[in-house]
Amino acid sequence: MESYTAVKHLHVSAAYLSVMFFVLRAFWSVNENSVLKARWVKVAPHVIDTALLTFGVALAVMLNFWPLPGWLTAKIAALIVYIVLGTVAIKRGATPTVRASFAVAAVMVFAYMLGAANQHSALSWLAAM
Repeated sequence: MESYTAVKHLHVSAAYLSVMFFVLRAFWSVNENSVLKARWVKVAPHVIDTALLTFGVALAVMLNFWPLPGWLTAKIAALIVYIVLGTVAIKRGATPTVRASFAVAAVMVFAYMLGAANQHSALSWLAAM
């Protein structure tokens, strides 16, 4: 279980790093900051998210999650929604207001994913009540 704990901590750390960098990039996008065009700003999210996904898949394999439990299926579906909202927040939103609104929605979906993972329930944080 020692390797499981290490992979879990790496996955959680990558998740927090990913959302923190997303919030920073969303802030830059809303403020139309040219730093968004910097190469490192374009590359870093792919590196972070690749690590996040790799550690997540490793955890699923270590825990023999097949078929996927409902909470994990819900988390993956929410991840797709998070990605779509995030692209509008960072790149595709026509105005700063639209980008800010989509950024807030994306962070809310991230919070749902965090709750689904912590509670092992598709009800996310509602399962704790």
